[in-house]
Amino acid sequence: MAEEYRYKRVLLKLSGEALAGDLGYGIDPKVVDSLADEIADVVHDGVQLAIVVGGGNIFRGVSGATDGMDRAQADYIGMLATVMNALALQDAFERHGIFGRVQSAINMQEVSEPYIRRRAIRHMEKGRVVILAAGTGNPYFTTDTTAALRACELDVDVLMKATKVDGVYDSDPVKNPDAKRYDRISYMEVLSQGLNVMDSTATSLCMDNKVPMIVFDLTVQGNIARALKGEDVGTTVE
Repeated sequence: MAEEYRYKRVLLKLSGEALAGDLGYGIDPKVVDSLADEIADVVHDGVQLAIVVGGGNIFRGVSGATDGMDRAQADYIGMLATVMNALALQDAFERHGIFGRVQSAINMQEVSEPYIRRRAIRHMEKGRVVILAAGTGNPYFTTDTTAALRACELDVDVLMKATKVDGVYDSDPVKNPDAKRYDRISYMEVLSQGLNVMDSTATSLCMDNKVPMIVFDLTVQGNIARALKGEDVGTTVE
């Protein structure tokens, strides 16, 4: 039940790459199914959940821009990629007995609702998972910044950033086997040390509005529930 959980209202930031799994591109049905299974458990226990999803498994706006495409145009294509991921998540959730609502920052009334803050909160209060697509609807803003912005707007208890590593390190653990992992770190330290947790806009927004963040490894089964119960999972940034 919800009493077991330290955090009752949560925003989960999922990268598009996380949905690709070992395929490296597109949407891996096994990954999405496993994720839906984990999320169903916490939602049925009464946790209120919103998800901001990226689109890097389909298209990355920044890489499009570096290949000569207009940056704003590339970012809009990236936003459309996030809508595709959101619809795939919604389908998986509903197969696992959770109601999902896709809210898009770009108007697409045939497949999603527009993002309306109060409506999103109402859905969460009724036990529906709100999947927030199309970023902020503006180019030049990442889905990390979207996650920070929506976490503040929706008054969540914690922002959870799902990655493929088990927390925040002082250097890249893939390149440096002696990299040190932090259990807890402040937003100011993240900014001053230039640690690649989220972009600086997102980090500053969370810091200014006192939203704590947990950076954790999504690939370990059960980590979402453990982190929400306050167990020592990943790195807490506050």
